[in-house]
Amino acid sequence: MFVVFNELHVPLEGRESVANRFSNSAEKMKEIPGCLDFMFLNPEDDSNYQIVYTKWESKEAYEAWVNSDAFKAAHRERRANLEKSPTTGNNISTYEAKYHL
Repeated sequence: MFVVFNELHVPLEGRESVANRFSNSAEKMKEIPGCLDFMFLNPEDDSNYQIVYTKWESKEAYEAWVNSDAFKAAHRERRANLEKSPTTGNNISTYEAKYHL
């Protein structure tokens, strides 16, 4: 199993906009081969970042999605409008799950 955390750096005033952008992602991610779980995590306080959490059957399944037309289409609008995006950056962390309940 392979897990990915995408930590989104978003000022407090932009968080609702980013959360809205991800509102339909869970349904779309159900259709992605190898995707086992998707969560958009909103912080309880002002000091944390918004997190996109995905769980995959394998690293290969994740990489296939990142290189897919579906991924490119999902991110096309954001890339075209970077100057309007409230996201100021991100940090992606990947993990191989050694133990899982």
